Amino acid sequence: MILYPAIDLKDGKAVRLYKGEMDQATVFNDDPAAQAMDFVAAGCEWLHLVDLNGAFAGEPVNAAPVEAILAQTKVPAQLGGGIRDMATIDRWLSRGLARVILGTVAVENPALVREAARAFPGQVAVGIDARNGRVATKGWAHETDVMVTDLARSFEDAGVAAIIYTDINRDGAMQGPNIDATAALARAVSIPVIASGGVSSLADLIALRDCGATLNGAISGRALYDGALDLRAALAALKG
Repeated sequence: MILYPAIDLKDGKAVRLYKGEMDQATVFNDDPAAQAMDFVAAGCEWLHLVDLNGAFAGEPVNAAPVEAILAQTKVPAQLGGGIRDMATIDRWLSRGLARVILGTVAVENPALVREAARAFPGQVAVGIDARNGRVATKGWAHETDVMVTDLARSFEDAGVAAIIYTDINRDGAMQGPNIDATAALARAVSIPVIASGGVSSLADLIALRDCGATLNGAISGRALYDGALDLRAALAALKG
């Protein structure tokens, strides 16, 4: 199971939100590229990037720090937030991003997800962010009536590389991931599932790994910044 260190970008800085609230952002590093280098030095195999401003704006806002990260690091990175058309997808992938994450458009324009997955095999993931089992879009600000499992299953034949499932109520709250919901989703689809939201300790990672369903990986942010989770030790434990 891959551990994806998260770098959430707001106003050019690396931050973490509390339960997705933009007005509850804690700045952890003024230099996101330096933060990325720290994660790489610790041995991470992937980076997970989110353009928080872009998620609300509907277009990339934090392009400069993302490009700095891509220029300075050699590990693959995936990015979500404000990616809602083929031109933006093509632009990011051509600049060295390994994988784009499509969230809002997966609900509003699923045909775009299918088109992108065909055009860029293995480089398109679907981000499913949810409160109480229902999908939220536009930077988590808009709650829909779409159920998580229904949306995931609708892309079974689309060729997407992964589903990144975030329980918004757990994100940044340091209360542990929603293991039951994540495992249920992983069992419901054949698409690789990455868990996000609430991973706050090594025990949480082990619980996800041993949840009874095969997960591609887990994303952690605040726990790494706060020191509750040691990246080197976590990577070693997952490999062991």
